[in-house]
Amino acid sequence: MAATVLIVDDSKLARIVATKAIRALQPDWKRLEAANADEALAALTGERVDVALLDYNMPGRNGLDLAAELRGRFPAMPIALITANVQDEIIARARAISAVFVAKPVTEEGLRGFLSGAALRLRVGTA
Repeated sequence: MAATVLIVDDSKLARIVATKAIRALQPDWKRLEAANADEALAALTGERVDVALLDYNMPGRNGLDLAAELRGRFPAMPIALITANVQDEIIARARAISAVFVAKPVTEEGLRGFLSGAALRLRVGTA
């Protein structure tokens, strides 16, 4: 099944790196990009999004705030919080809203488990 993944990061370079990793791991998936939470929410009005990768540190709302909003709207959506800010509190808050924590810099190996789990959930219809 071809899925759509939303990549939200204020760094264009970080979005390029994430896109490259996703393309390598899930070449059939469509990729959408947004530079902040507002752009991400606007993208949801015109597209069906199956999976979200969210940077934590962004202007305006941070990735945890966006993840919480997405979780409320899409309870089963696979969501990853991506950040170099590796603090127990942030990891715990991500887990509390059922988001997977992925440390930056993003690599294929770092995304492999999250994306394969997301693909499985989408195939069996639990996402």
